Amino acid sequence: MRIRGVACGIALLLAGCAPAVRPPAPISPRAPPAPVTTYESVQGRGPDVVARLRAAPALAQPDVTDGATPDGDETLLRAQGLVKIGIGHYPAADVASLRERVAAQARNVGADQALIYPPQASGAPALAQFFVRLHLPFGANFRDLTDVERRTLGSDGVEIGEVVGRTPASEANLREGDYVLKFDNVPVRDRVAFQALLQQHMGRRVTLTVRRNGATMKRLVVLGTLPAKP
Repeated sequence: MRIRGVACGIALLLAGCAPAVRPPAPISPRAPPAPVTTYESVQGRGPDVVARLRAAPALAQPDVTDGATPDGDETLLRAQGLVKIGIGHYPAADVASLRERVAAQARNVGADQALIYPPQASGAPALAQFFVRLHLPFGANFRDLTDVERRTLGSDGVEIGEVVGRTPASEANLREGDYVLKFDNVPVRDRVAFQALLQQHMGRRVTLTVRRNGATMKRLVVLGTLPAKP
C-alpha cells in the first residue's frame, strides 16, 4: 500500500495531473454606474458673486424650460442680458421629477432661468444650464493679445470676447473680436491694466480707442458701478 501510494504520487507529478475543481460560477455583467447629480459653477460666478451682482431679487419660482442647443441658447440669452452661472447633470428620469430637481437647483444658486437638455446617449445624464441677469459695470470679457496680434496691430491692448446685452459694453456697440488699444487716450498694456482702468473709472464716461476689421474708431462707454456690499 505504501509503495502504491508513492508511485501514484510520482505519476501525478510527472503527468501534471491535478485534482478536479469546480467550474467557476458565471460572472454576471456589471451594470454601468448610475449617473449622479452634479453642479458646477462658472468660474467667478459662484453664489456669493451672483447674490451681490444680480440685477433684481431672486425669483421664488425660476423659469425652467426645455432648451434647443446649449451653445445657441447661451448666445441668445447673453444678447438678452442673461449670463450663464452654472451647469448641472442629472440622472435621466421622468420629466416631472427632472424639472423639480432643476428648479430646486435654480433656487439654490439664485438663477433666474434654467434650460433642460435630454440625454445624448443611453444611460447618459440630462443637462441643465442656469442663467441670471447681473448688474455688470462693463459687460464683456477680454483677453491679452498674442505676439502676432501685437505685431499686426502695432500696439498693445486687449481683445474683447463675449459681450452681454443690456450692459455698458453692449450699449457702446462693442463687439466680440474688437481690439481695445487705448483707454481715454492712455495706451492699454494688457488685460490686467485694462481691468484696473475699468475699476478705477466705474460710474464715469470713458472713451475707448478700438480697432475693428482694420479700421480704428472711438467708442464712448458709460461704465456702471458695483452694488454696495450688504
